[in-house]
Amino acid sequence: MRLSFEIVLISLENILVIIPVLNEEETIAGVIQGLQQQGLTTICVVDNGSNDRTPSIAAQAGAQVISEPRRGYGQACWSGLQSPAAAQAEWILFCDGDGSDDLSQLPELIVLTDNHDLILGNRRGSVAGRAQLTPAQNFGNWLATWLIHLGWGYAYHDLGPLRLIRKASLDQLAMADRGFGWTVEMQAKAVSNKLRICERPVNYLPRQGGRSKISGTLRGSFKAGQIILTTLAQLYWEKTGGMLLNRLSTIGQTKVIQTTLLWLSALSLIVGGLWAMPHGDFLNQPDAVPIFWRGIGLMSTGFIASWGLKKITGSWFWGVAIAPRLIMLAMHPGDDIWRYLWEGHIQIEGFNPYLLAPTTDVLEPLRFSWWEFINHPDHAAIYPPVTQLGFRFLAALNPSVLLFKLAFTIADLGICGLLCRRFGYRATLLYAWNPLVIYSFAGGGHYDSWFLLPLVAAWLWWDTPDTSSPATSSPEKFETTDKRVEWHRRILSAIAIGLSIAVKWMSLPVLLFIAWRQQRSVSQSKNNLTTTPSAQMAVQMAVLGAIGLVVLGLLPIALSALPFCQGLSCPILPLSSSFVSYGRSASLVPHFVALLWPASIKANWIYAMPLGLALLWNLVRVQRVGTFIERYFIVLMLLSPIIHAWYFTWLAPFAVASRNWGTRLVCVSSFVYFALPYGLALGGESWTLSPLQYWALWAPLLLGLAVQPILGKSPTAQSSQTFHQN
Repeated sequence: MRLSFEIVLISLENILVIIPVLNEEETIAGVIQGLQQQGLTTICVVDNGSNDRTPSIAAQAGAQVISEPRRGYGQACWSGLQSPAAAQAEWILFCDGDGSDDLSQLPELIVLTDNHDLILGNRRGSVAGRAQLTPAQNFGNWLATWLIHLGWGYAYHDLGPLRLIRKASLDQLAMADRGFGWTVEMQAKAVSNKLRICERPVNYLPRQGGRSKISGTLRGSFKAGQIILTTLAQLYWEKTGGMLLNRLSTIGQTKVIQTTLLWLSALSLIVGGLWAMPHGDFLNQPDAVPIFWRGIGLMSTGFIASWGLKKITGSWFWGVAIAPRLIMLAMHPGDDIWRYLWEGHIQIEGFNPYLLAPTTDVLEPLRFSWWEFINHPDHAAIYPPVTQLGFRFLAALNPSVLLFKLAFTIADLGICGLLCRRFGYRATLLYAWNPLVIYSFAGGGHYDSWFLLPLVAAWLWWDTPDTSSPATSSPEKFETTDKRVEWHRRILSAIAIGLSIAVKWMSLPVLLFIAWRQQRSVSQSKNNLTTTPSAQMAVQMAVLGAIGLVVLGLLPIALSALPFCQGLSCPILPLSSSFVSYGRSASLVPHFVALLWPASIKANWIYAMPLGLALLWNLVRVQRVGTFIERYFIVLMLLSPIIHAWYFTWLAPFAVASRNWGTRLVCVSSFVYFALPYGLALGGESWTLSPLQYWALWAPLLLGLAVQPILGKSPTAQSSQTFHQN
């Protein structure tokens, strides 16, 4: 009997207890004392951002306290595993800090360690445990364990927090989840890794204090369920689809396959461009759109084939990027370009495009032969002032379609250069070999590349620190130089965002985001500063720096607006335009809202409210500029009443970092949009898509966004690296 006691005693000394906590000041001391009464003395409390006395109480009770401000149950567990005590432990015990685990039953779990690798406390295995679980918890645990049984063949009964796992086995699982999916990932991977698993019925006590973050609210329960189901789907994909893809990838990496994919991509993009190029006059040639679709279909085949390329040289990358663009320069442009030419032309003649619509009588003598092609001729200008100055500059050189398209294509290639410099040639194929991008700027002649170029530059300057550093032996000098370089990048980012705003208004929220991030960094660092006058001055200067970024960002539009101002009047905001107020084109959410509420057609402003809420949500949740821009543009696409195919090019640069499946797919499906001019060319009068066409256009984006958590990679993780997979 004594030998058995010594064995248990040795096991207790080698057990590390990890307790993730968030505002558990009422209960944490009792939990620690309960563990100590069971002989467990190596206790690590991971504070996950508490704003009460939880950390200090835990330390006073005898636990090691680790601060982990990044929220997430799995993140807290992971941080506990990085502690020095974890390196010496043979077993890890996880439990909650709210007092709901019946710690008196721990000996029943510990005695099972000789023959098992993972011992789980099964709350649903006892009458008392089942009684304390809420209906949502009971249903959620049943559903999750049933899905694990369905996918992995092992019948669990609970996802309880009380669990004991061998440290070597836990290392073998390579846990990846940092949220509430931690428990379900552990149990699914335990089956995949053939761990010896045992469930032991345990009691579950009422929460001893505080407020539940999950089961205490409907929103928390729903969110936890969503995370658990998403985690299981991702794990099952890794188990089945991932294995299949790995096999296909192994086959695809062979030299023959790679060479075939490369030539298929290149020839499809070039030949498809040649096929589509003569058929760009959609409104005047009734048969143009079907032939255009065939050419674009071939280009899309090449684009999709390029996703399988594992390596590509610079000569191939640039050769195939440039060739279809040169071909598309000869294409009949979209009707927007006639507007660009007109507004640049009348500025040279001394007229303000914001005050005079093309149909104004005084402008009649200035009409060119192409004047009748101008769209919305009864509306004054809606483009921001830097754009107007760009039109004026090009028109002064030569008011020709080719020159304007060339200017947009050069900016487009500039984006290619920025992206491949950061992420490498292979990753940048999602932008450079994208048929929608190629058509929109070189073929259709849309000026959106002008606003994307500075926006991409601002993103790359802000999100990635300059890894080069001057050779110096002075830490103080190095720190000063590093901060100076960081501020130079931030200043350049603010100016670039401002330039993007002055080209297209859509970039304005990005300026607010960087100001917010600057203020947040100040608030977070303020807690670490002393109260000396110099420290307080540093905080004040940093806040002024955030304000300065906004001022710098607004400077380009303020200066460029001056030529269009008359006294105190600067009519550069097109809010009074009826086109802006109730224009519609291929929208998603507004279209279906209008089916239910026809009056909403005349009230585009109502969509500013959900867009604003989405922006506020991402303002608080997102830390990196690239992630914020991508999410903002996706929400904007879904909510905007006016959608044109080339708007989806706004997503393309950011997909290079995020590998976003929604963007990949919609860059192909967006060509369904051209059914609109096709319908007019056939004699129709309606500028609306059929229900089938709506879903053909939008379903790939929605499907891609849905599977992104499973198939994709984190935008934040991706954008924080430098890719050179050439």
